[in-house]
Amino acid sequence: MLNQGANLPSYFGDWENAMGLFDRAFRTLRANLNGMVNQAEDPAKVLEQTLLEMESNLLQLRQAVAQAIATQKRTERQSAQAQTTAQEWYNRAELALQKGDEATARQALTRRQTSLEAAQAMDSQLVQQRQVVATMKENMHRLETKIAEAKTKKDLYIARARSAEASQRLQEMIGGFSSGGAKTAFDQMEQRVLDLEARSEAMQDLSGDPLERQFTALERGGPVEQELDAMKARLGQSAPAPESLPPAS
Repeated sequence: MLNQGANLPSYFGDWENAMGLFDRAFRTLRANLNGMVNQAEDPAKVLEQTLLEMESNLLQLRQAVAQAIATQKRTERQSAQAQTTAQEWYNRAELALQKGDEATARQALTRRQTSLEAAQAMDSQLVQQRQVVATMKENMHRLETKIAEAKTKKDLYIARARSAEASQRLQEMIGGFSSGGAKTAFDQMEQRVLDLEARSEAMQDLSGDPLERQFTALERGGPVEQELDAMKARLGQSAPAPESLPPAS
C-alpha cells in the first residue's frame, strides 16, 4: 500500500521556505534603503549590497521552486502508478473469478480499492501542489522583475541620493549663514575695515604738511566760496577780502 501522506511534509516545507525567501528579499530591500536614508550611508555600497542579497535570495528561491516541482512530478508518477496497480488488481480479480476462485477475486478487488484510494488522495494533493507551485513561480518572477528594475535604476537612485545629499548640505550652509555665524563674522570684518580706513585718513590729515592742508582746504571749499560770493553780489553785499596765507615757515 502506498503512503498517501509521504510527500506532504517535504513539499510544504519547501513551499514555506520559498515564501520565507521571497519575504526576506523584500524586507532586505526595504531595510537597506531605509538604512541608507536614516544613516546617510554611501548609496552605491548600499544598493550593491542589496542587489547581492536579493540575487542570493533569488537563487535559493529558484532551488526551492525546482524542489517543489520535482516533488509534484514525483506525486504525479506515484498517482499514475497507483492507478496502474489498481487496474492490475482488477485484471487479477477477473482472472480469479473466471477460474472459479471467488475468495482470491475478492482479495484482489480489496487491493484494487486500496490502490484507488491512494491514487485519489495523491490527486487531491496534486491539486494543492500545482496551486502552490504556481504561486511560487509568480513570486519568483516578481522578484526577478524587481531585481532587473533595481539594476536598471541603480545609477539613477545613486545620482538622486547624492544630489539630495548635496542639496541638504547646501541648505544647511545657507541656513547657518542666515542665522548668524558666518554672516556675523563678515559684518564684523566689514566694520573693522571701515575703522582701519578711517584711522588711515585721520593719520594722513595729522601727519601732512600744514601748508598743503591749507591749500587742500581752500581747494575743497572753492566752489562753495564762489557760490557764496555770487549770492552776496546779487544781494548787494560786498565780499570780504580774501584771507592772506601765513608766511611759509
